[in-house]
Amino acid sequence: MPNKDNAKKALRQSIKRAALNKAKKEAFRDAIKKTAKAASAEEAKKLVITAQKALDKAAKHGTIKKNTAARRLSRLMKKVNGLAKK
Repeated sequence: MPNKDNAKKALRQSIKRAALNKAKKEAFRDAIKKTAKAASAEEAKKLVITAQKALDKAAKHGTIKKNTAARRLSRLMKKVNGLAKK
């Protein structure tokens, strides 16, 4: 346990930030998984919007980097577009 007031505050902040980061990561990971497992192309196109929102929010917040979000979205879109062609 920290002894100084500033160390106590830093601990509180890091716990809060870790919880927010974890929630944002779970949100975009779940959205990506749901989209990838979609049964039809139409359903996948609807779900990809929520995945994109979650990725953009995580990137904006700083949980993941902007390019990481773009790369994950790009790979997801490849899968969705592949479903549409089938």
